[in-house]
Amino acid sequence: MSHSKGIHHITAVAGDPKENHRFYTEVLGLRLVKKTVNFDDPSVYHLYYGDASGNPGTILTFFPWEHLQDGDPDRGQVVAVSFSVPTGSKTFWLDHLREYGLDIEEPFSRFGKEIIGLQDPDGLHLELVLDPKANIFDGWSDGPIPQNYAIRGIHGATLGEENYSGAGRLLEDDLGFELTNQFDNRYLYESDADFGATVEIIDGFDLNGRPGKGTVHHIAFRVEDEKEQQSLRKQLLNKGYYLTEVKDRDYFKSVYFHEPGGILFEIATDPPGFTRDEEPDELGTSLKLPDWLEHERSIIEKELPTLNS
Repeated sequence: MSHSKGIHHITAVAGDPKENHRFYTEVLGLRLVKKTVNFDDPSVYHLYYGDASGNPGTILTFFPWEHLQDGDPDRGQVVAVSFSVPTGSKTFWLDHLREYGLDIEEPFSRFGKEIIGLQDPDGLHLELVLDPKANIFDGWSDGPIPQNYAIRGIHGATLGEENYSGAGRLLEDDLGFELTNQFDNRYLYESDADFGATVEIIDGFDLNGRPGKGTVHHIAFRVEDEKEQQSLRKQLLNKGYYLTEVKDRDYFKSVYFHEPGGILFEIATDPPGFTRDEEPDELGTSLKLPDWLEHERSIIEKELPTLNS
């Protein structure tokens, strides 16, 4: 029985947090919906970007480790992250990205959709997908990008695999995706989610890379609640996967495991969401810490750089 409702969020590794914040809020126009810390390394931010409300399926997050080595995408990694933008926004985005001096890939088509390729300041591969589904949803009205052109959410992710079949079976049998198309060595899997509904797998991916800045740390898939999470966890354990115990991430509950090709997958609950400790109009405006770190707030705040300076 399949459980996932598509991608919940994708987490990547960045360098300079100020430059990361500037690029994703100013250049791409995403909203900073949560400013917290890496629970395993509180000296480092965990920054969440998404739509106006931080809905699952719209979230790209970052751990900005400034002194980490530059990374290169490799097999066993998510090698590209794509966003959905309205079909009539191509000219705007081409002009906008060129104004910022970005080295962009000219529009090309894949699986029937037009795509603009680019990289973020740390070299993370990004795509803007001109997506008809984006036309029926409103963009963030208070952001720096005009609402009609604004990013609507995550379109999907591309996985680099030595052999696509293991990850493909996992997506189809357990995570609610269906193989809908194939071109050469690229396989398209889709779910019925509004956003985060697409995973592409490149088979026989043979780049030699390394983790570091500009690479994806993990990809998370949605479940409705903790009950569904426990059911899926049991289902995967019975198939021989090793999964962690449930971890409380304040804004969702998580379990982690590695898919057959080595990519770190997460199963994340939709609730409680990002408004559990901030009002909707105040999302991302103050540093939020888990209760067990509050006694260290003064130390943590001194170590973290100011994002807007």
